Amino acid sequence: MALVLDEREEISRGMAAGRSIRRIAASLGRSPSTVSREVARHGGRSAYRATEADGRAWERALRPKPCRLASHPELRWRVAEKLALDWSPEQILGWLKRAFPADEGLRVSHETIYRSLFVQARGVLKKELLGHLRAGRRMRYRKGGTTPSRLSGQIVDAISIRERPADIEDRAVPGHWEGDLLSGTNNSHMATLVERHSRFAMLIKLPGKDTASVVSALSKQVRQLPVQLRRSLTWDRGKEMADHKNFTMATEVQVYFCDPRSPWQRGSNENTNGLLRQYFPKGTDLSGYSQSYLNKIALRLNQRPRKTLGFETPADRLKAVLQ
Repeated sequence: MALVLDEREEISRGMAAGRSIRRIAASLGRSPSTVSREVARHGGRSAYRATEADGRAWERALRPKPCRLASHPELRWRVAEKLALDWSPEQILGWLKRAFPADEGLRVSHETIYRSLFVQARGVLKKELLGHLRAGRRMRYRKGGTTPSRLSGQIVDAISIRERPADIEDRAVPGHWEGDLLSGTNNSHMATLVERHSRFAMLIKLPGKDTASVVSALSKQVRQLPVQLRRSLTWDRGKEMADHKNFTMATEVQVYFCDPRSPWQRGSNENTNGLLRQYFPKGTDLSGYSQSYLNKIALRLNQRPRKTLGFETPADRLKAVLQ
C-alpha cells in the first residue's frame, strides 16, 4: 500500500529528531526498506520534505505508463497474429515463453493484452480483434453458477462412471474420450468428443438426435481412429446413447455413463463445448454446417495451446502419443 501524507510527515519529523530509518518504520508499522526507498526517492535525509514528496508521488501515479505493445512492434505483431487465430491472451503469453525462452523482449502479460484491447492505447491493437476473444464480452461470470441440465433417462445396462478403471481417471493412458451433444435451434445437433489425455477434440455432424443416428455417426468416426486411441467413452445420461451396446460392438469401445446432473464428470468435454460457443453461439441452427466446416473448427481448437497442457497444443500432444 502506498504511503499517505500523514505517514510522510511522520517520516520528516522522525528524521528531524535524528531517529533511525528502522525506528521510524517501526512507529509507522512499515518495513524499513519501504521508508528507506521513500527517503532516497525524494532527496535523501537532508532534502526530504513531506509535502513535496507527496505531490511528486501523486504526479507519478497519475502519469500514463507507456504501452508495451505500442513500443515493441514485433511483440505487437505476434500478439495480433495469435489473437486473429482465436487464441486467448493467456495462451499467447504461454506460447511466447515456450517459443522464445531466451528473448525477454517478447514478453507481455495477458492483463496488458486485455488493457490494450479494451482500455489503454486505442489503435495499438485493431478493435476487430475483440471479436476473436472467446467469451465475446468484457465481463466474466463468477464460477459456481448453476446451469439447467436435461432430465436423465433410463438407459438399459448402463455402466456407471463409478466403475470406470483408475487408469482412466489419471489421464496417463491415451484413448479415453468424453462425449456429449451440442444443440442448436430447429432440433439441430452435433456430437463433440474430447480425448482425455491430450484434450484433442472431434466434431461430428448428426442427421438427428435419435439413438440410431447418433450411434451410427459416432461409430463411423471412432472406427477411423488408430486402435490405441479406441479404449473408452464417457457420456452423460442422454437417451441418444441408449443403443450404447451396438456402439461398443461396432468399435470395441466401452461406454461409461455419468451420474445424473453431473457435467463436471466430463470436465474436458464441458470445457470444449464452452469454447465451441464462440463459433456456434446459442440460438444457432447447426444443420447448415458441413462436416468439412466442423473439421476446420476442430482443427483450430486443436492447434490452440492449452494452459492445462503446459501451453502445448492438443494436436502436438496427440502426435507425440502416436509416434
